Order: sequence, then structure tokens, then C-alpha cells
Amino acid sequence: MATRHPSIASKAAKAAKAARVAKAKRHATEGKNTVETPLSKSFTDPRDVLLKPVVSEKSYALLDENKYTFVVAPGANKTQIKQAVQAVFDVKVTGVNTINRQGKRKRTRTGFGQRAATKRAIVTLAEGDRIDIFGGPTA
Repeated sequence: MATRHPSIASKAAKAAKAARVAKAKRHATEGKNTVETPLSKSFTDPRDVLLKPVVSEKSYALLDENKYTFVVAPGANKTQIKQAVQAVFDVKVTGVNTINRQGKRKRTRTGFGQRAATKRAIVTLAEGDRIDIFGGPTA
């Protein structure tokens, strides 16, 4: 949904926004958590978020910049990926970039098929932290 400039928004929209802001302030003062993650969207184990490391020429080139590439769960967001990497590898994460890759269309004898689509995350670590699972340069 596109947000409108305040001068363009209708009076009803302004009133609805004012009500939302007031409710959020009221809940903050009462100590209520207004946002609850349903169990279907939460990951109980950090290893459910990180599926496997990406072993490729491009991912190995990123090791020099202290960036590591993982295949992650399609429903995981950047915050969950960051928390999972910090929990599993005990490192400090400074940034997470995600990529949704479509599966390649492949031709077989019986027709066409498609590989599964994947979600990848490029995780940047703090200076001095390393993940040894990749067996990268020992600098």
C-alpha cells in the first residue's frame, strides 16, 4: 500500500492514523506487546533457518571481505537470519543481504520441469570474526 503525503490524505485516513498512534502509545505505557509472532512463523531452532553454506567461486571470493553465503529457509527474514548466525557460530553480524533465486527451467525427456527456488543470505561479520566451516583463507 502506497503511503500518501499528509496533505493529500483524507480526513478519515488522518483520524485512523491518529487512533493507531494513540493505541500504540497506550500499549507502550501499559507494557503490552502489540506484535506477537505466530508459532507458524517462528523458528524454534536456529539451525532451521540456516540450511547449508553456499560453496561456489563467488561465495569464496566474498570471504576476503568477511562475507559468508548461506542457503536459508524461504520464510526467514533478515533479523531471524542474523540471530541464527550469531547463535550457531558465536560471531557478531553487522549486516545481512538476502536474495530470492528462481529455480532454473530444465528440459527432460518427458517435458519441462523446474528446480526448486532458493533463498540465499550474504552475511557480513564484524572485523576479526571468522567462520571456519568454509575452510577459507587463514589470514
